[in-house]
Amino acid sequence: MTDLAQLELDLINAIGGAATVAAVEDLRVAALGKSGTISGLLKGMGAMSPDERREQGPRLNGLRDRVQAALVARKAELEAAELDARLLAEHVDLTLSARPRRKGSVHPTMQVMDEMIAVFAGMGFAVAEGPDIEDDFHNFTALNFPPKHPAREMHDTFFLKPDPGTGERKVLRTHTSPVQVRTMMSQTPPIRIIAPGRTFRKDSDATHTPMFHQIEGLVIDRDIHMGHLKTTLTNFIARFFEVDDVDARFRPHHFPFTEPSAEMDIRCDRSGGQLKLNEGTDWLEILGCGMVHPNVLRNCGIDPDEYQGFAFGMGVDRLAMLKYGVSDLRPMFEADTRWLAHYGFSAFAAPNAASGLS
Repeated sequence: MTDLAQLELDLINAIGGAATVAAVEDLRVAALGKSGTISGLLKGMGAMSPDERREQGPRLNGLRDRVQAALVARKAELEAAELDARLLAEHVDLTLSARPRRKGSVHPTMQVMDEMIAVFAGMGFAVAEGPDIEDDFHNFTALNFPPKHPAREMHDTFFLKPDPGTGERKVLRTHTSPVQVRTMMSQTPPIRIIAPGRTFRKDSDATHTPMFHQIEGLVIDRDIHMGHLKTTLTNFIARFFEVDDVDARFRPHHFPFTEPSAEMDIRCDRSGGQLKLNEGTDWLEILGCGMVHPNVLRNCGIDPDEYQGFAFGMGVDRLAMLKYGVSDLRPMFEADTRWLAHYGFSAFAAPNAASGLS
């Protein structure tokens, strides 16, 4: 007859000395498995007499239960120890500072607009603003656009639904020139303003989008001439691109609201995908300008025999592309945070003439 007390003592000691969960599993199989020691004893009860079964049955079942409990306890103890070891090895020190991550950045269009405003502010220009939705008079008529001008056509301009009462169809402004009109109608010369803002036209490709940004300028005073215009724009381009001087030319052009009109080109080298001013033999159109048409002055209540002035306009997004090497205009309006993280600017580095623009 097997000494059950000694068997239990040996098994309990072996279980207590098991160093791994696998070792505990081996002991379980050896004791309680299909061919295990205790399992064999329980199978042998079939050959016992009724009296022996009544005596040995409780003892063997108790032995099985105590060994099973010891196995479960030792396994749980070892698993807890393994978990503690893993947690210690994989511990993250939460007392360390998190890796710095930029929460946001200034969009290149807004950065360039601030840079342009800073340059013109240094020349004595004030900022003027107006509504994005304009009427026909301020957007077209006052600016000397004839009734059949292409800009008034549906394929060029976003027209709103007719007003139920008046039948008037307002438009999403196609330029910020209406701000010039509103300024001339509300202020007495001398006037020196720039008008930054959103504008809308039905264009969409790599260099045009239906919504874009412009800055237009206006100077009205006595004895203003093309020399003032050329000097203002040449100095602006030099300061904006942060060069000592700029080689520019003014080509005759036509705009309804200026006469004479011109387009300003700057000499540059665009080879290698980088814009280099005052180098190479290439010319790049940068903006449109001219002397304010006498009809525009009259439409705004200013006597063209007493006052004259000049106006200019340029695309903010296009200048941002040129200055900071953006090849496609469309991603500038897609709100992709990865693109913004690459091309964006710090909100704490406001451009000014003293510390620099870019």
